[in-house]
Amino acid sequence: MRIDARANTLGALLAHAAAEDGSRTFLVEDGKAITFAEMKRRADAVSSALLQRGYKPGDRVAIAGTNRSAWVEALLGVTQVGMVLVTLNIRYRREELSYMLARSGASAAITPSTHQDFDLAALYRDLRHDLPALREVFYLDGPPGEPSFAELEDGGDVDFAEVMASVKTEDPALILFTSGTTGRPKGATITHRSIIASGRAQAEHFGMLPEDRMCGHMPFNHVGGVTCTLVASLVARSSVALLENFTPRGAIDLIANGGLTVFSGVPTMFVLMLADPGFADLDTSAIRLLVAGGANVEPSLLAKIRSAFPAATISNLYGLSETSGACIISPLDDNDSEVASTLGKAIGDFELRAVAPNGAPTATGTDGELQVKGDCVVAGYWEDPVATKAAIDDDGWLSTGDIVSIAADGHVTLRGRRKEMFIQGGYNVYPVEVENVLTSHPGVAMAAGIGVPDPVLGEVGRYYIVPRGESAPSPEELDAYCREHLADYKVPREYVFAQALPLTPVGKIQKSILADVVPGQVRRARKPGT
Repeated sequence: MRIDARANTLGALLAHAAAEDGSRTFLVEDGKAITFAEMKRRADAVSSALLQRGYKPGDRVAIAGTNRSAWVEALLGVTQVGMVLVTLNIRYRREELSYMLARSGASAAITPSTHQDFDLAALYRDLRHDLPALREVFYLDGPPGEPSFAELEDGGDVDFAEVMASVKTEDPALILFTSGTTGRPKGATITHRSIIASGRAQAEHFGMLPEDRMCGHMPFNHVGGVTCTLVASLVARSSVALLENFTPRGAIDLIANGGLTVFSGVPTMFVLMLADPGFADLDTSAIRLLVAGGANVEPSLLAKIRSAFPAATISNLYGLSETSGACIISPLDDNDSEVASTLGKAIGDFELRAVAPNGAPTATGTDGELQVKGDCVVAGYWEDPVATKAAIDDDGWLSTGDIVSIAADGHVTLRGRRKEMFIQGGYNVYPVEVENVLTSHPGVAMAAGIGVPDPVLGEVGRYYIVPRGESAPSPEELDAYCREHLADYKVPREYVFAQALPLTPVGKIQKSILADVVPGQVRRARKPGT
């Protein structure tokens, strides 16, 4: 195992890799290899060009793009000279872009001119009237008459060795806006220290090798892509096969032909891949490690994954924007039952605890809000001291908003999001537990639950169901099934059957908008109030 334990900035990390393993492949794009040395050359060109155009350390440069090599060039070229990369989703439109660009004070942006027939160039021309700090927009596809990212790739004449040497490990590297599914997004300020700490702890835990190759399909504007994929691979000197956007068929093709040894995804991605007709004949024997992040892999899905990837070690991975990436992963010797029922244990030297609403640590094995402490924790929220103080206490403990129990051996069991919990007839219900039961039913492909008002019980569980196959199970059938597996107060009271559920850009079900965007009749197995 060759894990870079010396580098404390992204620039140093790339410089070490280029100097010591320069001829090794870092990225594979459209079947072509890009070595560590070549990536260093490209990043240096971007750094020099930005400095020559008058940008300076501390300036924010925003990027919205798909998973292409240019995105990685921007990441490393911007951050190695002390500028801060603001990572935006390519699907953002006027309201999101104007808010995030203004909030971060971005002085430059990198973007395609169009995406899925939407004219981004026209939008940016319009936005710049209201964003005086935004000096330039560099277009990845170079429309005539506009600045292009190619101009940055051509480089400049500025020697930036002193600038690069002045970058400190505690300096901001990225501003990554939280998903904003419940209100205005906040800009998590990821430092060089925090992103490398998470990526290094992950690489060490998995025993990542230079011979490993990951699939680069998790969006790079999210920690699943930038930290768990790019930085972890950079730390380990392993390679990443780029997949511009996740599709089941694209992922299947890369497993078949891309030389992958590691594959990561959220549970929804595995559901879609396993349902694709092309998966039936897929040889998965080269995959040594399969990583599921974002949510627990419920037992029935895990059994399907185990059958489909018999040679792989399967692990859960838990992290969030505020931990810069992974902070909890399944031990590699966990059995399938432990992987299905827990998130794993803390990695690296990160610390975990569960706390009661008054902030006092809970007893071992009892429920409380998960808090995390360690170098992976971000510096706070960009220019938002109130939100920072609410999330990170004076001792460095980050409150995650997730309710967990922590066993004596350190295994963490997820109960659900604090904000997703509802109280049904005086009892706390965490939808994730019920969702795991529902998706174990042979007629259910996906399930997502929320609490809705009830005149008798206060709140009841409404569960949105995507059937498996052409005919959906009846509410009465699901009611009886859940009663076999759950306490009666957890059994769903309402069902809505749908063809699809709204997903966030990283493939998680977007529960905050379920009731607004999923059409369908609310059906009950019992009368209201029962």
